[in-house]
Amino acid sequence: MKILYGVQGTGNGHTTRARVMARALAEQGVEVDWVFSGRPPADYFDMDLFGDYRCFRGLTFVTRHGRVRYPQTLVNSHLRRLYRDIRSLDVSRYDLLLNDFEPVTAWAARRAGLPSIGLSHQCAFLHPIPKRGENLFVRWFMRNFAPVKQAVGLHWHHFNQPILPPLVEPSHYPNECREKQCLVYLPFAQLEDILPQLRAFPETEFYVYQKVPEAIDEGHIHIRPFSREGFQADLHRCEGVICSAGFELPSEAIQLGKKLLVQPVVGQMEQQSNALALSQLGYGAVAQVLTEQAIGNWLSSPRPRPVVYPDVARALAQWLTGGETQSIQALRDRLWSQVPEPDAPPSREAAASVG
Repeated sequence: MKILYGVQGTGNGHTTRARVMARALAEQGVEVDWVFSGRPPADYFDMDLFGDYRCFRGLTFVTRHGRVRYPQTLVNSHLRRLYRDIRSLDVSRYDLLLNDFEPVTAWAARRAGLPSIGLSHQCAFLHPIPKRGENLFVRWFMRNFAPVKQAVGLHWHHFNQPILPPLVEPSHYPNECREKQCLVYLPFAQLEDILPQLRAFPETEFYVYQKVPEAIDEGHIHIRPFSREGFQADLHRCEGVICSAGFELPSEAIQLGKKLLVQPVVGQMEQQSNALALSQLGYGAVAQVLTEQAIGNWLSSPRPRPVVYPDVARALAQWLTGGETQSIQALRDRLWSQVPEPDAPPSREAAASVG
């Protein structure tokens, strides 16, 4: 079996999931070619696992100060180039496309009639799950940004839908949970949006990851450039995580039993909906605006119990190479049977809520 795997490069969560799947597919002897889009090629890091991968411009949202900027997004879309990239991508030698919300490979596969499976958190939004900020345009966008023939969604709960648990990367770091030590990762904000609030808590050590050229230490605030190893080490050492309401980092924090405070990106349905789900499930606190009061209340809260997820990547790789004889529903039931229910799982009505 030869697979083309398309990955959305915006943020690091999609790439983290791709790393997990790369190892699982390699164990099954699957040959995979990788395509990434959504950020400049120079901004990718720690990519050796993907071999001779290809990059396209693709599509991505423009954000500033934690808010989606739609006019700038339209200006930077370069739809003509996207169309040329889709037409130029030859998918004829592949048996299957796996796609993590990546538009170039998805549309190229559709154009060529190549079987395609979407494997992403975004695929979960095709089902009635906790949603906030959805409208007709957003609903159309989620279905057509990276269209696939079969969509397999990932989330922190199944919500009585054919949704699988998160793909969480195995770790070789000890989980220490040092008190008064926090990891901060808010990639859609600038430092001036973050540092004033953190300075109000000098008794807590904050490790802030941002796009900076070198490490900077300001007393109890430690600003760090992006580094996969450094980030993972600080994640496993910390007591709590302050981050945007993405999917992969909160999933890791939930599995490690870290306190979680999320600030969803304004105007981004996925992040607003993730924040709603985290609150309903009792897995994290939400701050629409990152104030001193919100941070202080969260710092004084107790740590949650870890929620250990099964090896979803291995199960998926075996499912793919075994001819997909088991239904997604059966695979869902088998995997979720290994995960403890949250203290207050959302009702069907709450899961389908739209704000």
